[in-house]
Amino acid sequence: MIVILLTIAASVAALLGGLTALRSQKWLSRALALTAGLVLGLVCFDLLPEIFDLSSSQRLDTVYPMMALLAGFLLFHFFEKLVPIHEANEGQYGPHRHPIFGTARAAALSGHSFLDGLSIGVGFQASTAVGSAVALAVIGHRFADGFDTTTFMVFHGNKLGHIRRWLAVVVLMPVLGGLSTLVFDFSEKFLAVYLGLFAGFLLYIAASNILPQAHSQDFSRKSTALTIGGVALMFAITRFI
Repeated sequence: MIVILLTIAASVAALLGGLTALRSQKWLSRALALTAGLVLGLVCFDLLPEIFDLSSSQRLDTVYPMMALLAGFLLFHFFEKLVPIHEANEGQYGPHRHPIFGTARAAALSGHSFLDGLSIGVGFQASTAVGSAVALAVIGHRFADGFDTTTFMVFHGNKLGHIRRWLAVVVLMPVLGGLSTLVFDFSEKFLAVYLGLFAGFLLYIAASNILPQAHSQDFSRKSTALTIGGVALMFAITRFI
């Protein structure tokens, strides 16, 4: 039940991000700065230690989860080059606008959204602490995903009804991903490798997308403090809660 509730929370975060994009961008940079800290803290203080613990208990060579981490980082990078899914702005894309670009990006983020929900469920299969920390980081960056989806589609001239339908898909996918983990019970060796893959995704998202977007819009002491605060919060959650 907790997995379903948390994936619903992730879906609501994406919906709020999409609605915010239709109304105001005022607080986006601050939200992104905090989220970047949460995601980096999750990888360093929760996912990597859990991967090493699982590998040790299962006598799994840690090179395999680390290979999965590198694969996750590079796969997301190459996929992003094929289908742009971040930083939609006129300076980058110039006059080349077409609704098909907005639809392609929404479809790409829908797949990413499913993996977010799946990761929450997989995290809880590893332990309650890991699942809770993963859920917090996922909920944080889901806001940015919903915001990005809507902004990109508006920029490329998609109709409002079309935008709303794709936003609904992006919002629903984490719940479906979480539900899938209630059907399948994964081995601990698989969990270690999958968490490595997910850590690679998160490292790329934080370092190449969320953090640059946050500080390009508002490079101030407040946004920097929010990033550091996000890291500190995740450290406190994983160590003391």
